[in-house]
Formats: sequence, structure tokens, C-alpha cells
Amino acid sequence: MKRLVSLFLAGSTLGALSAAHARDLTVVSWGGNFQDAQREIDFKPFEKQLGKPVLDQSWDGGIGVIQAKLKAGVPNWDVVEVESEDLGQGCEDGLFEKLDWSQLGGRANFIPTAASECGVGTMVWSTGLSYDANVLKNGPKSWADFWDVKTFPGKRALRKGPKYTLEFALMADGVAPKDVYKTLGTPAGVDRAFKKLDALKSNIIWWDAGATPLQLLASGQVVMTAAYNGRITGIDRSDNRNFKFVFPGSIYAVDSWVILKGSPNKDDAMKFISYASRPEVQAKLPQYIAYGMTNVKAQALVPAKYAADLPTAPENKKMAIPLNADFWIDNIGPLTQRFNAWLAQ
Repeated sequence: MKRLVSLFLAGSTLGALSAAHARDLTVVSWGGNFQDAQREIDFKPFEKQLGKPVLDQSWDGGIGVIQAKLKAGVPNWDVVEVESEDLGQGCEDGLFEKLDWSQLGGRANFIPTAASECGVGTMVWSTGLSYDANVLKNGPKSWADFWDVKTFPGKRALRKGPKYTLEFALMADGVAPKDVYKTLGTPAGVDRAFKKLDALKSNIIWWDAGATPLQLLASGQVVMTAAYNGRITGIDRSDNRNFKFVFPGSIYAVDSWVILKGSPNKDDAMKFISYASRPEVQAKLPQYIAYGMTNVKAQALVPAKYAADLPTAPENKKMAIPLNADFWIDNIGPLTQRFNAWLAQ
């Protein structure tokens, strides 16, 4: 009887492994008009080249989601686009496969912040203040304006979480952009940021998905919002909107492709990342959505009419600050706890 049970369990395990290997390659990104662009640039062309289906899904981020999937067993995602602090933490914790950089042509082909042991940068993006110029003819120009409900009455929207929110609060309170992380790295600086948030709390609508602030602006539910720069230019082009993105005081960062540990499609996942990282492929993105490229050779292939809208454009970059990923790797846990407690008050 024990032998029959053992044979049954062995057969079940082999069946599960066989089913896992039979699963189609699944790529996960951020949804909305950004993933629509990726579908045309990356997913469909690679599917044709691979000769097998490529599925795509979307998520809202968070290392906890990855941890839960791996804890449950063989992951049902293969390639995932992650933010910089999730890349660092996930690589350190062994959640991602090590990349084969020989398939990517070497790290020298990419900007330094886009080349790591576990990830390769997909694009450079900015989070900043956005508004509808058809509604606000003389729109906000700084985070201090975002907090000014007398001059600009109405609801505002911010991404739900401490990252970006605390930086913006400090800039609204007069901290110079170059000093934001120095200030935020002290208990007094954190207190200062939350005190500034207290003043605006009743006027804030919180969002998770990157498509939501566009919907809030378009519907008139908010008068201004934090948003991703590429989403703003994307909806302006696709829906003939007149939304504006304020680069001064914005924060730019790099997202990366990773392969989840234990992916049954590891080889195809690596082929996909290699394809999506080619300069001629990356250079197509700004035609759809204004995000910068991580492959240094791609930048020269972008038409001038699109280049000026990118976070990597010199004029835009000098008005912004880079996200301090190391700060958030060290502090995301305690600051998220404090943020959630503050939100619940």
C-alpha cells in the first residue's frame, strides 16, 4: 500500500512538473498605455520569433507579491518588470535568476544603473506633478503649488505609499531637491515629511496603478496628481489631451527585467530579455510613450521629435533627482508601516 501511495505521489509530482514546463512564457509589466506599447514593440514580435505563445499580465509592484509566488512553489510568472529597490532586495534574497550577460552583449552596452547581476534596465521613467492644462491655464510649477489648496482648490492624487510621497512632501516644505535624501535619512526629516502630509491629507486621493491618475485627471476628480511622465505624454497623443508633466522636482528611476527563481521557462525568458534589450527595439518605445532607453546605443536611434520629452533629455534630467534605491531598500519596511499607520488615523 505504501508503495502504491509513493508511486501515486511520484506520478503527481512528475505531472505537476510536466505541466509547469508546458506553461507558456509569461511576462509581467505595469499595464495601461505603457504595456500596450510593450505589446506592440516587445511581446508580439518576440512571440513571432519564438514560434510559441507569449502571455502578458500586469501588476502594481511590491516585493511581497514576488515572495508569495515563490513561497507557493513553481512561479506562474517568468519575466517581471520591477522597480529598482525591488530589484536590489530580490537579488540579495535570491528571488531572481542570475542573468546571462553574454546574451545581452555585455554590461557596457547599458547605462550603469541598468546593469546588475539579476536585472537589466527596461527604461528610465519619472514620477512628477501633472495636471490638465485645459482646466488650469496657469498651472502648478512645483510641489509647493501642489500643497497650495487656496490657489488651486480641489482634490489631488498621490501614489499610495511612502516612496515618492515623502520626497514630494519635503520638497513642498522647502527642502532643496539635492538635500531630500539627506533630510529623509534623519528621524526629524521623516517627521517633517509626515507633518507636511498632515496639512494635505483631507485633499488627497490615493492610487496604486499607474493608469489611475490619468483617469482621475480626465474625469475631473482631481485638479492635479503625481503621475508617470510617459503615461502623460501617451494619453496626450492617443486621446488628444492637454495634460502637462512638471519636470522640476520630479524623480527619475530605472525599471528592470528579472526572471523569477525557478522559472520553468528560464531559457525562453532570457531570450525575451535579450530581444527586448536590443537598441533597435528599445528605440521604438518613445514613439508610443516618453520613457528613456537604457541601452546606450538606442538613444541615438530616437527621432528628435520624441527625444525632448524623455526623462533622459539633458534639460529634463537636470531639473529632476534620481530615486535613491539604496535608501528605499534599507527603509521601505519601517516607512511603509509608519505610512500605513498614518493613513489609518
